[in-house]
Amino acid sequence: MRIKSALALFILCCFSLTAQQKITVEEIYTGAFRAQAMDELFAMKNTNQYTVLNFDRSTRSMQIDLYDFATLKKVNTIIDTKSFPELANGIDSFVFSADEKQLLIANNSNPIFRHSFTADYFLYNLETKKLSKLLEQVQQPTFSPDGTKIGFAKANNLFTYDIASGKTTPITSDGKKNSIINGITDWVYEEEFAFVRAYDWSADGKKIAYIRFDESEVPEFSMNVYKKDLYPAVETFKYPKAGEKNAVVSLHIYDVTTGNTKTVALGNYTDFYIARMKWTNDANVLSAQVLNRHQDNLDLLFIDGTTAAAKVVLNEKDKAYVEVTDNLTFLKDNSFIWTSEKDGYNHIYLYDKTGKLKTQITKGNWEVTAYYGFDEKTKTVFYQSVEKGSILRDVYRIGLDGKNKIKLSQQIGTNSATFSPNFQFFINSYSSATQPTVYSLHHAKDGKQVQSIIDNSALAEKIKKYNLPNKEFFELTTEKGHKLNAWMIKPKDFDAAKKYPVFMFQYSGPGSQQVANDWLDTNDMWFMMLSQQGYIVACVDGRGTGFKGAEFKKCTQKELGKFEVEDQIDAAKVIGNYTYVDKTRIGIFGWSYGGFMSSNCLFKGADVFKMAIAVAPVTNWRFYDSIYTERYMQTPQENASGYDDNSPINHVSKLKGKFLLIHGTADDNVHVQNSMQMIEALVQANKQFEWAIYPDKNHGIYGGKTRIQLFNKMTDFIKENL
Repeated sequence: MRIKSALALFILCCFSLTAQQKITVEEIYTGAFRAQAMDELFAMKNTNQYTVLNFDRSTRSMQIDLYDFATLKKVNTIIDTKSFPELANGIDSFVFSADEKQLLIANNSNPIFRHSFTADYFLYNLETKKLSKLLEQVQQPTFSPDGTKIGFAKANNLFTYDIASGKTTPITSDGKKNSIINGITDWVYEEEFAFVRAYDWSADGKKIAYIRFDESEVPEFSMNVYKKDLYPAVETFKYPKAGEKNAVVSLHIYDVTTGNTKTVALGNYTDFYIARMKWTNDANVLSAQVLNRHQDNLDLLFIDGTTAAAKVVLNEKDKAYVEVTDNLTFLKDNSFIWTSEKDGYNHIYLYDKTGKLKTQITKGNWEVTAYYGFDEKTKTVFYQSVEKGSILRDVYRIGLDGKNKIKLSQQIGTNSATFSPNFQFFINSYSSATQPTVYSLHHAKDGKQVQSIIDNSALAEKIKKYNLPNKEFFELTTEKGHKLNAWMIKPKDFDAAKKYPVFMFQYSGPGSQQVANDWLDTNDMWFMMLSQQGYIVACVDGRGTGFKGAEFKKCTQKELGKFEVEDQIDAAKVIGNYTYVDKTRIGIFGWSYGGFMSSNCLFKGADVFKMAIAVAPVTNWRFYDSIYTERYMQTPQENASGYDDNSPINHVSKLKGKFLLIHGTADDNVHVQNSMQMIEALVQANKQFEWAIYPDKNHGIYGGKTRIQLFNKMTDFIKENL
């Protein structure tokens, strides 16, 4: 009996060493595979230190902790919520004054759209340790440069608050919902130009520049909000769809001392965007980036703060569109660093204060993917690029003259950096498809590691028991000769003599990337789960995606969905010819732009794809917003065929396979109208399909157990139809 028990135990132990523990959707979407991170990592400006927002589970409190860059040791705790009952709800975000002696803390935040929110704000004095509630449910408060005042927005108007006197002074008074917005961007600017605060203090704090949006003529969009009420509420907001009227924007300079406001003369422009606005290092010179509606012509303006007169110092033109970034950096003499794709790849340039090109700092057939900053002392620029391969990221330093380039990151995968204020050190974040994110401290001079900070070894150890397969990276060549980045996940017990079904995932939007050598996200864990159930999962980045040069990215201009769909269909044909693939069982999935793509692929590639899942898809480009859509398509009035030929709603009659369509009713981005009209088109084409609508869920479709239910539904659909 003992011998048999021992033998059984031995067999069980051997089995457990090789068995693959099954992943569940519930685990994925309750955070079981979440990597440890450095939340709200913020490099200080005046001392060689950084802050991290930490959470103490034992006391259910939050701390803003200050650390030394050189030693990584905690210097002190700036504030701990357990000492302040007013912060019982925690710290949502925070911002320092320029001298870093005061802190604005956001609490009780209420989201508006993707980036915007209102919140209560508390002022914390780091010297007196005094906390006081200043502002209720306001937007985007910022300190004046001398720390004596705070600018903020509320109810579409701008104000200043004097800290010493407690006096609030209005800058504007004409703000009105769905009509006039001052100092805060409208929906489409927030979503597509990715900024919310549309005001800025001058370097001496004597002036505030702001953008005013007159959206009175912009068409309105309304959504029902159901909740659990007897009657649904209606949320109405301004949303300019492709070809419709945009908000009329104007630029203004407010004098804090006199209370007078001047309007910047932009009469030379019509139907334009102010894509960026910031003061230069010269307290009397404001910069603004003005784009035409086609977004293929950008002027960088310098504006006199006294007269409000504007002059063009730099012009960028592109046959497709000009990328807008936050990389504009002014040096002490007001010369500036700028990034541009003008030589066919995104690179860093130096211009003098008049806009004359001094030098192209980086060059080559590769892209700069992040600009980190400039060290005035050593005249050194720090950046991230894909020089070692478009699916990789490395950190570099280079002289302002474009010489003495040094690769600072050491490991192959995805590296990003946060530099110390004096550029002596940087915290490197590194991951790959096999390595959870690792944080470590490095010398900025040569990249040598000083010490480890977070290694996520616990997660790496936990992952081992699931015995996950590798994400295999490769280059796929279509029959037409297009070379495309791809990855594939095969079942761990893969047998090349068998035939497997293939589930393809993609996004495919302009400049995007899904094939990257970085750590697994929640989607990847779901794909790993599917591989455990006998599926091969594959992803291909087709033409139009990013980081392989402007020509590859911008070839889809005026025809979104043509070449991207062609590449997914062609890639599926290549994969279908692999000896271990069952070409009659290929499916495809995508979300947002990816949902637009998966719908199109199933319809246009009806003989290639057996099934598709489309989540929150654009089904007709005429329904989507002006800035994004027209950037790539111009207007429907100018390019009707580009809109109609590639919108899936016009190809429903070709449906042969199984189709699952999913949308949230509170999607302010890709409106549920897209799916409703697709549903009607499918019904009138007498096509059978499945669909799911998620009440009051936005573009992300999350909250409570929503993601668990959604991904279980999609898993079941795959198992039943692929």
